Amino acid sequence: MKKVLVIILFLTMSLAGFAQQDVTSSFETELIETVKAEKPEAKKASISARTKAKVLKMNHKKSNEIISI
Repeated sequence: MKKVLVIILFLTMSLAGFAQQDVTSSFETELIETVKAEKPEAKKASISARTKAKVLKMNHKKSNEIISI
């Protein structure tokens, strides 16, 4: 009985091994080209020294008011 089971095991394992080797592809590979639209880059805004000083002063005042509360 053991010999029969061993023979059946070897036959099924060999058939399973062959089944995994045969790979056929029924799907065709298609190449799809995508076109990227070029976006114009935004210009960098340059801030004058006077404006920077005003903003820094305003931020300093705001932070002092928040701390005092």
